[in-house]
Amino acid sequence: MAQYSINNLKVFSSVDLLNTAAAEFIITTARKAITEKGKFAISLSGGHTPEKLYLLLSQSPFREQIQWEKTFVFWGDERCVPLNDEQNNAHRAKTLLLDKVSIPLTNIYAIPVNLPPTEAARTYEKELKNFFGSKPIQFDLILLGLGENGHTASLFPGTKVLEENKERIREVFVEEEKIFRITMTAPLINQAHCILYMVTGEKKAKVLKTILKEHYLPEKYPAQLIKPLNGELFWYVDKAAAKQL
Repeated sequence: MAQYSINNLKVFSSVDLLNTAAAEFIITTARKAITEKGKFAISLSGGHTPEKLYLLLSQSPFREQIQWEKTFVFWGDERCVPLNDEQNNAHRAKTLLLDKVSIPLTNIYAIPVNLPPTEAARTYEKELKNFFGSKPIQFDLILLGLGENGHTASLFPGTKVLEENKERIREVFVEEEKIFRITMTAPLINQAHCILYMVTGEKKAKVLKTILKEHYLPEKYPAQLIKPLNGELFWYVDKAAAKQL
């Protein structure tokens, strides 16, 4: 399936093969978590890259392989737009996946962007703390994408949130979009058991090479901040994105 695998980097000859492998990875991770702990906590990513993955998971034979009643869904970041806006990550995931599977509504934790940005961030962090209880906020799996400018989640170049080492959820104003976003911070993401990056398309080739092979400049390329403390980091990329590796 993969053309080669080096240090948890897998390059796929097509986006379809990548999505199939990602779906299988999620299923395997979910089964392991449910066997060990009785539940599976996953943080989804937004953008266009995971949309076909979400559609795939909503269909047979993948849909039946996840115990949705024991699956709990969160998001790594969100735009401060209405909950039913097409640009809202949770709305897209619900439309493509969650509305088509038997997951209880109480298992879905969308970021409350109906609140002001600062309040939304604080409220979501409280929800995470309540969910994990006395244990660390440690997701079984966090899905991430990579922007052409090196951002991941809503950790954008040059923003103050990159320096955050205390708060787990923060609001951030993205100047290039003139919009507030809510995001998980790098320290929170790095506590996850597994992190899976999905990167596709030739437009991502240059930045992918920069992130993986060049100097560590996280203020310019925030995706470099993602280094799990005790978990594993995986990169699933297609042939076009891997062109410069």
